[in-house]
This record gives sequence, structure tokens and C-alpha cells, in this order.
Amino acid sequence: MKKRVLKNRSVRVKMTLMLIIIMTSVILLSVLVNLTMLKTYYTEKEKKAIKESYCEIQKVFKKDTVRKNDVDEIAKKYNYRIMINDSTGQNVYSSEGEKSFMYKNLWNILNNNLDRISNEISKQGYAVMTNSNKSIGTSINLIGYLEDDYTVIISTPMESIQTSARLSGQFTMYVGLVLIVCGAVAMYLYSRQFTKPIEDMAKAANQMSHLDFDVKVPTGSDDELGRLGNSINELSSKLELTISELKTANNELQKDIEQKVQIDEMRKEFLSHVSHELKTPIALIQGYSEGLKDNILDDEESKEFYCDVIADEAKKMNRMVQKLLTLNQIEFGNNQVNMERFDITEMIQNMVEASKILVEKQGVQIIFDEPETHVWADEFMIEEVVNNYLSNARNHVTDGGIIKVSYCRHGNDVRIKVFNTGDHIPQEDIDKLWVKFYKVDKARTREYGGSGIGLSIVEATMKAHGKDYGVANVEGGVEFYFDVESADSESVQC
Repeated sequence: MKKRVLKNRSVRVKMTLMLIIIMTSVILLSVLVNLTMLKTYYTEKEKKAIKESYCEIQKVFKKDTVRKNDVDEIAKKYNYRIMINDSTGQNVYSSEGEKSFMYKNLWNILNNNLDRISNEISKQGYAVMTNSNKSIGTSINLIGYLEDDYTVIISTPMESIQTSARLSGQFTMYVGLVLIVCGAVAMYLYSRQFTKPIEDMAKAANQMSHLDFDVKVPTGSDDELGRLGNSINELSSKLELTISELKTANNELQKDIEQKVQIDEMRKEFLSHVSHELKTPIALIQGYSEGLKDNILDDEESKEFYCDVIADEAKKMNRMVQKLLTLNQIEFGNNQVNMERFDITEMIQNMVEASKILVEKQGVQIIFDEPETHVWADEFMIEEVVNNYLSNARNHVTDGGIIKVSYCRHGNDVRIKVFNTGDHIPQEDIDKLWVKFYKVDKARTREYGGSGIGLSIVEATMKAHGKDYGVANVEGGVEFYFDVESADSESVQC
């Protein structure tokens, strides 16, 4: 449970708690050291000091007399109890007075420990010991000899040492508590300098995980956190670039997949339409050829008719195949657009003259009266567009009607329009005219040998040129149009 609680804390709180734990441990250790070792340290220091006082007494002590004033100064200096006896045991000096309670106890200490410490005294002239007494408590005592067998006893109570050690421990504890509180507050406030950059990095990393790379980590320092922030920002930029590249590649792949699917669908559609369109002429050719083979006809005129039908159907099949090949080349980019400047009027004029011959029996009038006009385009591809528009007009114009080819300015382009009198195209069929093999009137289309491919060629050609095209029902008939880039500066606006 404790681990879980600590785990859910913020870094700021964890740092503060860690500081409190460390400081508390250090203070408790200090108190423990004071309680266990400080007393021993003070005792050893006191023993050293009591030896120094003994040496000073030796210096001021004379053979015949004791300078009481000098001994008093030493007793006051060290705050010791001092008693000096002569060789007979007679007291010659006592800092406490001869009749005092302390005097009697010091004398008892001398008598009770003389045998025990005699060896030590004989070696160095003095002995230091610790004694406990119910009357005076625990004390440190030095028993030593002076000149002429004089004896000196120096004593200091242990109570002051114990008190000093206790007070030192208490002081350490109180100071430690203050330091813990102040240190915890200081750490909590100061740790913001460390946790704030970490929080910014965590925020940036979280947004990066959601593919948001707009947030950047502030990097104002040159320490480890600053360098880490720079690394995260650099990582964010590289990830954004990489993801962008991946998205681009994915889009290209998606386009390739869609194109592949589209090509497959076009292939299936192409095979379906081709098989359907070729079924009738093949059947006719097969039927009439078998008739000729079986000699079911007796007269030459019928045979000639059979041959004409076969030749006509073969011609339609050839024309359709040629158109399919042209459309395929344009749609799949095999037929590259070759831009050149040419006179479109001359080209159309030649095609109009050829069309007049084909519609003379219908009493159709073809009108074309446009000045010399130059354009930028692929001449052979544009010729195919015009040919398909004229062919469509010839097939749908009413007897005694009009076919008119005209120009007008459309922005920077020249718009070529082919009009024919006749019935309007149903609105629901207009957008379908450009679909391969689509026929508004199938019976009529079959009559003139149409394949439904011509307008698809127009669409593919104009898309390859990047120009507009279309059809509209107008007063008196139908008008097809397409745009080519103008190479002349002047022309009539549409």
C-alpha cells in the first residue's frame, strides 16, 4: 500500500519526501551518536584536563608550603574540587573546606582506592579513576603524589558531562526538526525548477502520442534537462516529418491501388462492351459468309448484296478497333501530347468540305466561315476531336437542317463550337454521353454504324490537353464545344 501511494505521488512530492527521510535519518543518527559516544568523548576530554590541572599543581607546589592562592586559581579555572594531604594524612588544603561534606567523601575515596591504584601511582605518580558514591554521585577523580609524599586528590562530578551530552542531543533534535521543516518547504518550492521542465516534456510527449507536434518544450537552460528538451523537440520535428512522408506515401499507395482497381474495372468493362459490340457484326459476317459458302443464292445481285454486307460490317469492326486503340493510347498516357502552333481554320475547312459530300443527299447545309486562327495544341489529336464532333452532327442532324462550326474567345482560349439542328438530348443522358459505348438511341446508332467511342475519345483528348469541353441543348438543336489555347491576340469573345 505504501509503495502504491508513493508511486502515485508527483516527482515534486517524491523529492520533498526523500529529503525529509534523508534529513530525519541524519538527525536521528546524530542524536544516537550524541547519546552513545558524546559522554565517552567528554569523559576522555575531562580526564585529559584533570591531568593538566595536576601538572599545574605540581608546578606551584613547594617543598615547605602550599601556595593556597595558586591552587585556588587552578580549582576555579577548571572548576575542580582539590584536596592536598601531607605524608601523615593531615589535610593541608581543601577547596571545599576541612569540615565540608565533600572533604570527608574525598578522603574516603583516597582511603578506599589506595590499594587498588598503588601500582599505577608508583609507575607514573598518579592515577585517574571513575567512582560512584551515593552522597556525591559519579565523579572523575585523580589521585597523585607531590613532593615529600604529599598527596593530592582532584575531583569533578560526572553530572555536568551527562547534562552536556543530554542538552547537546536535545539541541541537535530541535535544530534538526527546524531544518527538516525548512528544508522540506525549500525543497518543495525549489523543486519546481526541476519538475516544471519535466511536466512540459510529459505534456509534449503526450501530445506527440496523439500525433500533435505543435507543442514544443521550452529550453532555457544548458543542463541535462535543457538538452533533453532539445532532444524531444528534435524528435517531435523528425516524427512530424516522417509521419508526413508516410501519409504522402500512403496517399500515393492508395492512389495506385485505386488506379489498379479502376484499370481492372475498365478492363472488365472494355471486354464486356467490345464483346457486345462485336457480337452483331461477327454474327452478320458469319451468317452471310455461310450463305455464300452454301450457294443458297442463285442470282449475282444477291451474292453482291451479301458481299457488301460482309464488307460493311468488317469496315465497322475495323473502325471500332481503331477508335478503341486510339482511346486506349490517350487514356493510359501512351499517346503523348505534342504541342505545336497551327492554323485550325485550315484543318477544319478541309474536314467540312469532306463532310459536305456525305450529307448532300440529306439536303443538309454545312456552314463554316471563320478567319484564319492559330492555336497551340496537338494537331492530330484535335483533328480527331473535330472529326468526332462533325461525325456526330452528321448522324443526328435533321434532313434539310444545318451544321455550323464557329469560334469565339473564351479567356485565353479559343472555343470551337459544332452545332446541328435536331432533337435535344435528354437531360439525364447528357453526362453519360462521354462514357464508353454509351448510346442515347441504340437503334439509330446501329443504323449509322456508331460505336459509342467517339465522344470518349474527345473526353480523353481534352483531359490530356487540360482544357474544357462539353455539350448543351440550344435553340433549334444541340451544340458541342471544346477549348484550345489561342496563339492569336484577337478574337470575338463568347
